Amino acid sequence: MDTKLLALLVCPVTKGPLIYDRDKQELLSRSARLAYPVRDGIPILLEHEARTLSEEEAARPHTATPQP
Repeated sequence: MDTKLLALLVCPVTKGPLIYDRDKQELLSRSARLAYPVRDGIPILLEHEARTLSEEEAARPHTATPQP
């Protein structure tokens, strides 16, 4: 995924930062506790397409790239 695009994206629910998890191909919003899928390099930033993060996942430090 293009890093310039990632720098512009925010969570559509909270307008907070997203963390890109390359392994799972997801954009994580800890504040909303949602994981948005990335399909074929395209982020799907729709709340009804996102999965809810478990408490453990939300608290876990990710080695993924945080976005401002």
